[in-house]
Amino acid sequence: MSRARFDVGQTIEHRLFGYRGVVFDVDAGFSGSEEWYEQVARSRPPKDEPWYHVLPDGATHTTYVAEQNLDLDEQAGPIRHPLLDSLFKGRRDGRYLRRHPEH
Repeated sequence: MSRARFDVGQTIEHRLFGYRGVVFDVDAGFSGSEEWYEQVARSRPPKDEPWYHVLPDGATHTTYVAEQNLDLDEQAGPIRHPLLDSLFKGRRDGRYLRRHPEH
């Protein structure tokens, strides 16, 4: 397993679909079902590299994305998502601050 390039609170951009978002959780490797992977992960990204839970800007759903499909969001502007305030308590230096820090 490789070390994650992105941290919780960073804004990212999806390479294939072009949307911006904020990372709210990181898995060291793929943790979804085999069925989901076969149906959704059409580019067959590696399962043994980091995967990210993301709040997409301007949406109401969340996404689960392989690291190879993400870049750092150079704009680093605010993200609009209904779950944002429940997970983060604000922004500092272009990064969202966790509402509940890791233990």
